[in-house]
Amino acid sequence: MKISTMSYSIMKKGYTPKDVCRISREFNLEGIDWVTTYGVSANDLRKMMDVFGLKTVCYTFYVDLNFPEKKERQPGLEKLRKELETAVILGADKVMLPIGSKEGFTREESRKNVIQGLKDAVKIGKEYKVTITIEDFPNKNSPFIVSADIKEAIKEAPGLRVTFDNGNTLTGGEDPVEGFLNLKDFVIHAHFKDWTINSEGKGLLGADGRFYQGALVGEGIVDHKKVIQAMNSAGYNGYINLEYEGTAYSPEEAMAKGIRYLDSLMEGQNKRCP
Repeated sequence: MKISTMSYSIMKKGYTPKDVCRISREFNLEGIDWVTTYGVSANDLRKMMDVFGLKTVCYTFYVDLNFPEKKERQPGLEKLRKELETAVILGADKVMLPIGSKEGFTREESRKNVIQGLKDAVKIGKEYKVTITIEDFPNKNSPFIVSADIKEAIKEAPGLRVTFDNGNTLTGGEDPVEGFLNLKDFVIHAHFKDWTINSEGKGLLGADGRFYQGALVGEGIVDHKKVIQAMNSAGYNGYINLEYEGTAYSPEEAMAKGIRYLDSLMEGQNKRCP
């Protein structure tokens, strides 16, 4: 397993895509998961990465497939094609579609709608030789939160694969280890994040009824060690995004602390931090 940069965790106020590349290289990370291109052309972003000796391990972007009728999903599929062209230029072999809730639809209705769109998305991805993935996404009304939700999609769209988020599945009341093991045959990318529980009703309301606030990995309630052990046992050898949604640390501080912590759990592999 290798740690990769999630651009979303660095692109705070005042930071640029070049800073994402710079910080990744400073911590000796070789891969970046770009969450959009932040207005930079795909060609320019690829050139920037080449200068720093980096590669794109995943490309993340949003398309809206949550409609009951095929014709309503078509604009989202057209956007998917354009974003897949970007993914190819960046050198990504996989993309991730974050899929949240939508007002007016229940979790079950949204899941049904999106699965129909994912069937077409997987076919389009094959045209570009890029694998489509989805993640377990937090929020009590999200269509895909726990492993059973995602397995339902894979059953209908067999070429679909998974970006496993060990923090998000917890918000649905599922143990992250069990969530991973239920999906292990389909996981090709991963996000590691952490949470604290807010007893005052502030933060993200999970499907389990608890309120969550973002924390740096190792400083919250997720048992990352057990998840890494399960992933090792299953033979997972892909990338893990270090994802940080909190505000207690600057991007550089979060990366330094987070990488050091994850390295310690990986028994000394990929040491980067002094």
